[in-house]
Amino acid sequence: MSPGTNESAPTDVGDDGLPASGGTTGAPAGPTPGAGEATGTGTGTETGTEADAGTEASTGAGTEADTGTNADAGTDAGTGTEASTGAGAEACAGTDADAGTETGTATDAGTATGVGTGTGTDAGDGDSHAADTGTAAGDTAPADGDGGVRAVPAGVPSGAAGVADGRVVAVRRVAAAGRRWRAAQLTGCVVALAVALTAGGVVLGARDDRTAPVAAVPGTGVSPQLLASADLDAGIRSLQAHLRSQPRDFGSWATLGLAYVEQARTKGDPSRYPQAERALDRSLRLRPDNDPALAGHAALAAARHRFPEALKWADRALAENPYSERALSSRIDALVELGRYDEASEAADLADSRRPGVPVFTRYAYVHELRGDVKTARRVLQQALGTATSRGDVAYVATALGQLAWNQGEYGPALTYYDRALAADEAYLPALEGRARTQAATGENAKAIRGMEDVVSRSPLPQALTLLGELYEARGGKGDARRARDQYALVDAWTALARANGVNADLDTALAAADHGDRAAALTAARAEWSRRRTVHTADALAWALHVNGRDEEALPYARRATATGYRNAAFLQHRGTIERATGHPGQARSALSRALELNPGFSPSGARAARADLKALGEAR
Repeated sequence: MSPGTNESAPTDVGDDGLPASGGTTGAPAGPTPGAGEATGTGTGTETGTEADAGTEASTGAGTEADTGTNADAGTDAGTGTEASTGAGAEACAGTDADAGTETGTATDAGTATGVGTGTGTDAGDGDSHAADTGTAAGDTAPADGDGGVRAVPAGVPSGAAGVADGRVVAVRRVAAAGRRWRAAQLTGCVVALAVALTAGGVVLGARDDRTAPVAAVPGTGVSPQLLASADLDAGIRSLQAHLRSQPRDFGSWATLGLAYVEQARTKGDPSRYPQAERALDRSLRLRPDNDPALAGHAALAAARHRFPEALKWADRALAENPYSERALSSRIDALVELGRYDEASEAADLADSRRPGVPVFTRYAYVHELRGDVKTARRVLQQALGTATSRGDVAYVATALGQLAWNQGEYGPALTYYDRALAADEAYLPALEGRARTQAATGENAKAIRGMEDVVSRSPLPQALTLLGELYEARGGKGDARRARDQYALVDAWTALARANGVNADLDTALAAADHGDRAAALTAARAEWSRRRTVHTADALAWALHVNGRDEEALPYARRATATGYRNAAFLQHRGTIERATGHPGQARSALSRALELNPGFSPSGARAARADLKALGEAR
């Protein structure tokens, strides 16, 4: 996937994309009720009504059935009371991982109380962090910007200092609940994952925004790399505050929509995408055909992996403003992800002539990398890093250089670039993941596991979850096999949550399921993705899905197509070599497998091990 087409807390929003009652509070896979009540059962189903300048009735895990109307004037009525009762934060298909219960009520009129009890011990392998014992009284959080307060779940620290801890605790709870997933319904698992995604946002939403001045609204041409900086959450809160007082500012609605897209992609939280869509639609209602909102829709469609739609939105935006940096960038992304590489190269040249800068430079470099032109890709990225001035841009470009170096097996330079990225933004998740992946490749497995545990606690995306699972398997300690299975189960939960929020997740499903899940489902997903877009990545995914289903003759043309552009990817070469061996081409198999290990000997804990085993079987042990 190209840079810029990647993936905090979901909030209750009206039709305009602003959070209900003004805060950024999180709710597990469904709206937080107001002027009514919702009961969360063990299957993750919530029913109730919400007073949001109208009414909403919601049923299900992460889905909304609108039975009323939403205010569209930039403010939301959050009156009434909130009450929720559930079978514990770790309930998954009716089973509470720690045999605890939590109950509480929250009133949106300025007070909040939360009373919870948690008792019991974990029945798993004895991990100390998985056992919740004792009784906790609910915290009363600081007042939010609209004069109300937010209840912080019992056991989650309040205030800014508790944000990271809150996320870690929630993800650990999900991991504990995962031990029961083998007997649970997937719906309950999606709810558990949603708890992990929203935990930090609950605390963030409790922070007092009244003392902070309303910041100048970022310009609608703001770079997505800048939006992905550590200040993204604060920027979104400032935009929300501004729009509550200036609801007809169409440019700020467009910027808010794009900010939600970036938040979803960087934090692995697809529930933000519907909010982005509402904000962008609001901008277009206020000013039809304004190019920032059209370009924002292009970015949203690309983030949802709807690339033909992204191309149409980008072309509409460019018809209004041929120099729109966001639209030019999204057009390149769409063409790359549709496998139209010649057109993508032309689009990159055009964008470079119109709007040279970090977003265009990084895409220009990726187009060249896909063609095997690593030298040009590195030169352009180094040029981009030399021109980067903001922390967000430095982190973004340095990480791209680290990834390029890692792909070539240049682990020392890769670590240097990742360190530079983290010096600019110590919380930049792609750099943290890249550093952990490089540490794994160099044999620093303990550091790699700690690093990936940190990454998935903040952003449980499929690639990171799969890598952590493979690292556990490679370590092979007590309980590691179960820990690995838990990560793979979370991939399934994320996929379901993504689809519920309009994301096409077939490529993620195919790649993860082929090695660690349902092989038949992997093939179905890969075929579906290939029918939509014919890229080197989808060719590789389809080839591998066919292979694991015993259809190697059918797989071979796709495996060769995946490597035909010259793209230097060790995983693609390993897949091709394995398939060539299975189809009776030993010489070509040796060549492909040897090239994979020469290019990047630590490209994957499981893949590198399989490549060496195949070479040994072919009489070419390395």
